[in-house]
Amino acid sequence: MLEQLGEELDARVLAVDLSVAAEVERLVANAGDVDILIANAALPASGTLESFSVAEVDRALDVNLRAPIVLAHELVPGMVLRGRGHLLFMSSLAGKAPTPRATVYSASKFGLRGFASALRSDLRGTGVGVSTVFPGFISDAGMYADADVKLPLGIGTRSPEDVAGAVVGAIERNRGEVDVAPLALRVGTAFASLAPELAGSVARRLGSDEVSRKMADRQSDKR
Repeated sequence: MLEQLGEELDARVLAVDLSVAAEVERLVANAGDVDILIANAALPASGTLESFSVAEVDRALDVNLRAPIVLAHELVPGMVLRGRGHLLFMSSLAGKAPTPRATVYSASKFGLRGFASALRSDLRGTGVGVSTVFPGFISDAGMYADADVKLPLGIGTRSPEDVAGAVVGAIERNRGEVDVAPLALRVGTAFASLAPELAGSVARRLGSDEVSRKMADRQSDKR
């Protein structure tokens, strides 16, 4: 699949395992000068904390959080030296408002948001931009689509094309944060930041526990 995409884009493909530190280093060493980093790879890491082994926790944090940080660490000096570049990190609305059965996933996505926000402040004025994109439920591709779970009435989705448009717009306009979700879900996420207990109660009444349980069950083999 990667090879096919590389042919379509006339691009070089480097396949690595981001859960292995040496592989992350190999990616950087072979990539050459990088103008844009889009850190999109992630593991679902769904399920209650006690259902994870320590090795599974480590793997999720290595892929979802450590790898993007290390890639930025290695690429930023060259970007700053050239006076241009952009780092884009793919988080999730679960990185702004926690959901049931997503302790490890939320930890990684909250961490990615904090890292990107602080890095953006550090790089201000260097010509290097930093953005974070926060998708909600995305149809046709990705974790939610793979889980094939029906959402409660009134909870909508966005498309992969919406995410791609948000990524391009964030880079072109150097936007700090971009949400990709219907208005109701974005409002609910903002409300959860202000009143997490009340927001959690409302979400449970709308069926969030059942959705989270089904997603965790159907993604348990992707740890």
